[in-house]
Amino acid sequence: LVQLAESGGGSVQTGGSLRLSCAASGYTGSGYCMAWFRQAPGKERERVAAIYTTNKYTYYPVAVKGRFTISQDSAKNTLFLQMNSLKPEDTAMYYCAAERMSSSGYCSARYRSGSYNYWGQGTQVTVSS
Repeated sequence: LVQLAESGGGSVQTGGSLRLSCAASGYTGSGYCMAWFRQAPGKERERVAAIYTTNKYTYYPVAVKGRFTISQDSAKNTLFLQMNSLKPEDTAMYYCAAERMSSSGYCSARYRSGSYNYWGQGTQVTVSS
């Protein structure tokens, strides 16, 4: 059973930075798509970053590309999301997610939350103007 636990959320001003962490357990380490999603009140959950653990390929939507960086410390089974140049529209609950996938192509293409079975409890990020 894959278990995920996020930490590192908080409140920052526009232009600030935050680093989220996700401690993962119960998986072998390779062949997984690990992702960060966010959900603002009244909006759908959206993927903001993903990494395929086998080859470390990463994927970002246009809205965060160049500002967010996903990385993984395989030795510590920890996933990170470095968020820079934060904007008020980045305010949301951020979730770590994981799913076993057979290729990085699937990891790239499966950006909807329904493709992931393993979720953390979420951590709140608030960006004030």
